[in-house]
Amino acid sequence: MFIQLKNPNFYIIFFLDLILFSTAFFFAYLFRFEFILDRSMLNQMLQMLPLVLIVKAAAFFFMGLYKGMFRYVGISDSLKLFRGTVLSSLIIIAIILIMKRFQGYSRAVFLIDGVLTFLFTGGLRISIRFLFKEYMSKQENKSGFNMFKKNKDVMPVLIYGAGNSGEKLYREIVENPRLNYDIKGFGDDNKKKQGRAIHGVPVLGGVEQLSGIKEKHKIREVLIAMPSSTGQQMRRVVDECKACALPFKTLPGMGELINGKVSVKVLRDVSYKDLLRRKPVELDTDKISGYINDKIVLVTGAGGSIGSELCRQIIKFQPRQLVLLDVSEPNLYSIQMELKHRAGYQRYATVLGQIQDEDLIDGVMQRYQPQVIFHAAAYKHVPMLERNPWQAVSNNIRGNQVMLEKALEYGVGHFVLVSTDKAVRPTNIMGASKRVCELLVQSYMGNGTRMMAVRFGNVVGSSGSVIPLFREQIERGGPVTVTHPEVTRYFMTIPEASQLILQAGTQGQGGETFILEMGTPIKIADMARDLIRLSGKEPDDDIEIQFTGLRQGEKLYEELITEGEGIVPTPHEKIMVLKANGDWNGLGTQQAFRNQLLTQLNDLYTTALLHDVQGIRQKMKEIVPEYEVQNSTCVL
Repeated sequence: MFIQLKNPNFYIIFFLDLILFSTAFFFAYLFRFEFILDRSMLNQMLQMLPLVLIVKAAAFFFMGLYKGMFRYVGISDSLKLFRGTVLSSLIIIAIILIMKRFQGYSRAVFLIDGVLTFLFTGGLRISIRFLFKEYMSKQENKSGFNMFKKNKDVMPVLIYGAGNSGEKLYREIVENPRLNYDIKGFGDDNKKKQGRAIHGVPVLGGVEQLSGIKEKHKIREVLIAMPSSTGQQMRRVVDECKACALPFKTLPGMGELINGKVSVKVLRDVSYKDLLRRKPVELDTDKISGYINDKIVLVTGAGGSIGSELCRQIIKFQPRQLVLLDVSEPNLYSIQMELKHRAGYQRYATVLGQIQDEDLIDGVMQRYQPQVIFHAAAYKHVPMLERNPWQAVSNNIRGNQVMLEKALEYGVGHFVLVSTDKAVRPTNIMGASKRVCELLVQSYMGNGTRMMAVRFGNVVGSSGSVIPLFREQIERGGPVTVTHPEVTRYFMTIPEASQLILQAGTQGQGGETFILEMGTPIKIADMARDLIRLSGKEPDDDIEIQFTGLRQGEKLYEELITEGEGIVPTPHEKIMVLKANGDWNGLGTQQAFRNQLLTQLNDLYTTALLHDVQGIRQKMKEIVPEYEVQNSTCVL
């Protein structure tokens, strides 16, 4: 409390307050007695003045009214000042009442004195803030008080969002002389706000009126201050800005900046949800706890984008133990440290190794005896696997077979395979390998273990996803590279993908393939343009977009359902379940289908060991007839 005594500014403000206390007390007498004071009133006032000064100074000091930096005075300081004034007035009244019983004293004087004290001392503090602001403006511009001038270079802008964030943005622009913006008005879809004003600046209209507002007020840029809006609401405003040829920037909320979700190096570090063009799907997690709580859960590929998010979601349901398996030491260490230090979860075991290592997996199953397996381990980069197809066979297919066989051998309750929409009518080795994995799940299902697959679209933000690449290219100033102007993909977020995996375990009985309803596919070129704009830049002007041609094994569009699959209703409206038609590839029984598949796979494994590229493609084609073989270049 007494540290403020070391501050020279304290004595200046304290001395000015004493003058204002005296002035307020003097004017209280003048107002009460209609500016006519006889000698007795003056003597009474002078006798009381030392008491008034001591009580008020002490009350202000012990209420902490000299601790603040008055250049930043605000409402909270005003409330504290009001409490200090009331307290000091009550103490003075109490002393007069006890000592003099108010004989010969006017009660109104002390009420007026309290009001004037609050106004005078409050005015002093507000004046300090105003003078400091104008001093800083003068230092910035070296041309006098900003309040009375207009900079010719200011840009007329519209703040879209007449809420808390919009109001804070307005104050920042007004108080920051380095921001050369002239705020012409606010925009908001809430009709109750339209026609009203914030700090005297009108709310001009909603999205429908944006074109007219632009023409009438010569708007050159829109600052979108809607940090809590849904992706659909944001998209509506952004689309209208594009239709009106208005540059725009989106701004985060202060909470996002504090939490580190966005960086101050740009106006907004774009949320992936803004790019989906649909509302993110929130899945029903109530039933998930039933098969995860107090169970031993094994996650393969635990250090990857999907695997690590799965681990984050799983620990919310308090498994008895979480076994993390990954071939990448850095990834495995990263998720281990996150669980231990950030989430405070200690009941985990880390296994560094390959899923196709039968002895290792056998040892893991014997020691930990998992009851639920989420199999997310796989190589997934299409061009990489086109050049190294034997790795898709070894890691994706053989690894999946080992995990399935061990799940059956050790009586695992649930087995969920992470697959991809590239498995539908595949045109690349990666997609074909995941289709084989789905067929393996169908061939092994039953026998006490619920086996199912989850088929994803592209997961935005995952390792190898196009979005992080675009963001890196934008940060470097471009160009942003897109393979083809017409290429489209289905997209989902990492949390959506992880929740879908968990949800599949609650609904699957065996042999199903789960798919999330992801709306309509999105053009990659449009997503690149959206990301550039949402990063505060303009495509083709600030950041160039280059089309590089389709990569090896890449399709123009992806599909979700392959031949012979039918849609089965589910309790969740946003989840589709696909189930094979039951003819077992024309072989009649599951056993016959499995025997044929395993024979074909043994031949495939032998071919892969020889690094025979053409042989691998031929064997893949035999297993997956719809696979469209590409004549891709290989590393060997």
